[in-house]
Amino acid sequence: MTTPTEGIGFRSRRGPVLIALMLSSGLVAIDSTIVATAVPSIVREIGGFSSFPWLFSAYLLAQAVSVPVYAKLSDMAGRKPIILTGIGLFLLGSILCGLAWSMPTLIVFRVVQGLGAGAVLPVAITIAGDIYSLAERAKVQGYLASVWAVSSVVGPTLGGVFSSLGLWRGIFLVNIPLCVVAAWMLAQKFHENIERIKHRVDYLGAALLTTSLTLIILGALEGGQAWSWASPISVGVFAIGSVLFVAFVLVERRAAEPVLPPWVVSRRLLVTTTMISFGAGAIVLGLTSYVPTFLQGALSVSPVLAGLSLAALTIGWPISASQSGRFYLRIGFRATALIGITVTIIGALVLAITAYTPNLVLVASSCFISGLGLGLLATPSLIAAQSSVDWSERGVVTGTNLFARSIGSSLGVAVFGAVANAIYAGSPGGEKNPQTIVYASAAVFLAVLVCAALTVAAVLAMPSTVLEDLHPQVTKFSGSSGD
Repeated sequence: MTTPTEGIGFRSRRGPVLIALMLSSGLVAIDSTIVATAVPSIVREIGGFSSFPWLFSAYLLAQAVSVPVYAKLSDMAGRKPIILTGIGLFLLGSILCGLAWSMPTLIVFRVVQGLGAGAVLPVAITIAGDIYSLAERAKVQGYLASVWAVSSVVGPTLGGVFSSLGLWRGIFLVNIPLCVVAAWMLAQKFHENIERIKHRVDYLGAALLTTSLTLIILGALEGGQAWSWASPISVGVFAIGSVLFVAFVLVERRAAEPVLPPWVVSRRLLVTTTMISFGAGAIVLGLTSYVPTFLQGALSVSPVLAGLSLAALTIGWPISASQSGRFYLRIGFRATALIGITVTIIGALVLAITAYTPNLVLVASSCFISGLGLGLLATPSLIAAQSSVDWSERGVVTGTNLFARSIGSSLGVAVFGAVANAIYAGSPGGEKNPQTIVYASAAVFLAVLVCAALTVAAVLAMPSTVLEDLHPQVTKFSGSSGD
């Protein structure tokens, strides 16, 4: 296989490229939320009520496990062909989902969508790191993060509209024109200057990594839900996944060009920023999974109000992310991340303390504060990791960071779910008792607080990197000749 040694898009026009990246990311973000409100309509038409949770699990699983592979390929073949492939797969999956005739086929087609999403998100963030300077990246990452804030409101709303009109297939078919526009803009406006050399693709490593991670994440997602944690299938899934992962590690030690290079876990900055991303993923999913349930069960608020309260988190994140450059350019990445995790802990602490006296305004405020903290935590740590390597390694670094966030989300949901289910099982009325919902949610929020506190260790272990220590390429403009 041939691969570029340099991939900076000197001839790209950054404005249109950024719009295309935001549009591409928006497709992934909206699709993570739009399906939930349409589930009743989907089930009424094609059946499969017992299987509908797989609409989410299959999509998230396919997206998560494919990220490391796409990230490596983007370093080998260039960003443009990989992100266009991802958009193409997402488009194909959307069309097939819109034509699905049964729940099993819809689940399979969601896997196709997830495989496309696995390429779009990490490569979009990598491209932003390629074409923008260090001083500009925070604002750009804030723009990309704002897409998720908008999607957290637009997604459920669109899903509800299509569902109420009896047109649930429209939630997938609406992606068609958006995919076409995003692909056209990237094809026309984003150009990479590349010098191609031959490389060897690590097919065996990619297969082992994907299979092992699929089993491990599947076990985390479905444990305690589809099967009990101590059941033979649960033990078998984790055992086989672990054995295959060990085999992957052994194969990578001998691979000419490993899909996940050993240097990713040997550089202190990369290890600590990956751990920070892992913690951020767990914190986010702990809040997004239980805040709506808490508000609806404890205060009987409408799903719309519960969703808007949670949206405060995704509003706070891009606000602080876009401004984080002002901090890390002056006080450094670690100090900025420390401020971020401190603010996150304050938000989680307020939520945990007030959980026994539910209040809609306090919950929304806590989510907003946590979002502000996460923006100052996740964005600077990602940019620090990206900025410590050159173009040929940036895809793997970005992919590893985002993959760690997905793993943190998956394992976080499993742990938080186990905590909540234990309380439900030991209380009269279970999850139908409002008081039990309060107790279970309070326990989960306390677990989120503990997770945030543990993440402090990763931030403190992060090297106190100054700008001069980073790769020389980051100190100069590394983008295009026009906006």
